[in-house]
Amino acid sequence: MIHGGKNPQDFLENLKNDWRKEKLSQVRELILCHSQLTEGMNYGMLSYGNPSDEPLFHLNAQKNYVSLYVGDISKIDPDQSILKGLNLGKGCIRLTKTKNIPDTGLEEFIQKAVDLWLEGKDTSC
Repeated sequence: MIHGGKNPQDFLENLKNDWRKEKLSQVRELILCHSQLTEGMNYGMLSYGNPSDEPLFHLNAQKNYVSLYVGDISKIDPDQSILKGLNLGKGCIRLTKTKNIPDTGLEEFIQKAVDLWLEGKDTSC
């Protein structure tokens, strides 16, 4: 789903004020705790990383879930112990209405991804 906007503020203003905006905002705050990441727009969604490189994360609100795109999950959480119980694709974490963000391993996963990124390790697809 493309929500549009030239910048993150436009993107957020274009989101419907429902549970998806709430979940997206919670995940966004977990990412923005890392001052090394710059928030921007890429592929019509929020992106986080270094503006001169491919973003580390993309964040978007879909029809039935909020998606956090992370490249290759198995490079960050090889045994999927951190993200246990979440709906995962190869590089996408899908957060539904019923998921309570603080009860997931998302904060730990984001921290691990940022640490690997800062070390120059490859987390891409």
